[in-house]
Amino acid sequence: MHIVIELRETRDGDLDVFWEQLTDPGLRYTPERAGASSYDREHFDTHWAGIRRDPAVTLRTVVADGAVVGYAAVFGQPGGRQVTHVIGVEHRGRGIASRAVAELVRLEGTRPLYAGAVADSAASVRVLVKCGFTVTGRTREFVRSRGEEVDVLLLTLDR
Repeated sequence: MHIVIELRETRDGDLDVFWEQLTDPGLRYTPERAGASSYDREHFDTHWAGIRRDPAVTLRTVVADGAVVGYAAVFGQPGGRQVTHVIGVEHRGRGIASRAVAELVRLEGTRPLYAGAVADSAASVRVLVKCGFTVTGRTREFVRSRGEEVDVLLLTLDR
């Protein structure tokens, strides 16, 4: 079955879906979970209002077969732009993330682009590699939902 994927501008109502996804314990494999915006709705709303106003951020809501399933974004200054994406747990394993990230990096056009993925999240690493990123380093980050530092792979897209 072919899934129709769309990246569209983010709407106010999408934020409720993002909040549910970012507070889902199944998202314990993403470095973004370290931020306070994943644990306090008021902070989340303030944080996302800033993201949506920032002209340096390319933010798109990922829609699959008409349903909001997550988001993909590029942020940061030229020469250091980073890609991030979140797809709800119930929508994973269907190729949505790979297609969304591929479309986002095509829209972005600038290179290099960077990304980070928790080393033990094979699916996240696979999505980025499938989209042309290569592993270029490793670091450790504290992930609040895990309560510990974890290995994070650093990836780069040069082409």
